Amino acid sequence: MNLEYFIASRLTKAKDHKSNISSPIIKIAIAAIAIGLTMMIVSVATGIGLQQKIRQKVSAFNGHIIISNFEDNQSQASIQPISTNQDFYPKFNSVEGIKHIQAVAGKAGIIRTEKSFEGIAFKGVGKDYDWENLQEYIKEGRIPDLKADLNNEIIISEYLANRLELKVGDKCNTFFMKEGGNQLPNLRVFKIVGIYNSGFQEFDATFLIGDIRHVQRINKWKADEVGSFEVFLDDFDQIEQKGAEVYNNTQNKPDPTKTLNTQTIAEKYFYIFEWLKLFDFNIVVILFVMIIVATINMVVALLVLILERTQLIGILKSMGATNWSVRKIFLYNAFHLIAKGLLWGNVIGIGMLLIQKQYGIIKLNPENYYVTTAPVEINPLYIIGLNLGTILICLLVLLIPSYLITRISPVKAIKFT
Repeated sequence: MNLEYFIASRLTKAKDHKSNISSPIIKIAIAAIAIGLTMMIVSVATGIGLQQKIRQKVSAFNGHIIISNFEDNQSQASIQPISTNQDFYPKFNSVEGIKHIQAVAGKAGIIRTEKSFEGIAFKGVGKDYDWENLQEYIKEGRIPDLKADLNNEIIISEYLANRLELKVGDKCNTFFMKEGGNQLPNLRVFKIVGIYNSGFQEFDATFLIGDIRHVQRINKWKADEVGSFEVFLDDFDQIEQKGAEVYNNTQNKPDPTKTLNTQTIAEKYFYIFEWLKLFDFNIVVILFVMIIVATINMVVALLVLILERTQLIGILKSMGATNWSVRKIFLYNAFHLIAKGLLWGNVIGIGMLLIQKQYGIIKLNPENYYVTTAPVEINPLYIIGLNLGTILICLLVLLIPSYLITRISPVKAIKFT
């Protein structure tokens, strides 16, 4: 039997400390561990959840990597067409880690109703478009049927629908300017079959999605000409590496007179992804502060326990116990307090995350955070890591105050027993 652990367990179960000065200090230490772990779990889960949700939204509307003509065009409209007769389309087999590639085209226009009008960017998509990325944002209706002949079905954002007082089933007049700008605009009468709400103001205030063949006809493109290609990756963390690989593998094309450009969404929306990096710093700061608070409270609790058991320490030393053996007793005792705090911290922290994930109680302003509810990412590995890290750091720090035991003289300790 482990003697130190046996003595520590008896001290833990002893009831005489409940009426003395150490009781409130021990409770405060346990509460500090619990609150600290709760804050760490919530901050990590919400920080990572928000990062992943925003990345998911940006990629849902743009893909992870965009392949387009090399031109100075910062708008959503497609200027110069690209042929679909490419080695990398419709299957991008030359680069590993690519999940899907789809052809799209954009055209700027204006929706006009009897009461109002709004500028929009019509995003034309084809049969290869992966609607699964947008499916969770569809609030009403359905997605357009693009497998049949050319039709006028579109989906529009809830933001635009509210501003224009449109609903599913309504028709809307959309005007597209012809090249040169001196001719009468093209009129298309679209039928709204679905309404989406991504919570991403930059996209919701702009995009309506329909058949790519409308853009091809308005621009007088051929059936095999599109505006750009959107590439989706299996792993977002490899976006920089895969972006370089995609660029290298798109330069060998049938027409050497034209050069294709590739741009990752991290480059296109750099201001969003730079903002997201701040969350990593915030998480680190919160973890650091919570660990400091928890360890300080545990140090105080351990010192109180040592001073309270001075006579016991003297007796054990007089019976031949080494300094390290006595220190282990109090470290075991401290571990018991840490474990109790971690238990409560896990229950409260994970419970709060599950409630938020299920009911979305905490709301956010989409204009500032790009989401309507605070997203959470419950990853068991992160939670286990936080628990193990807290235990390890606390026990390592507690080695310092436990050194006080070596300064206690057995003779003086048991003098007044």
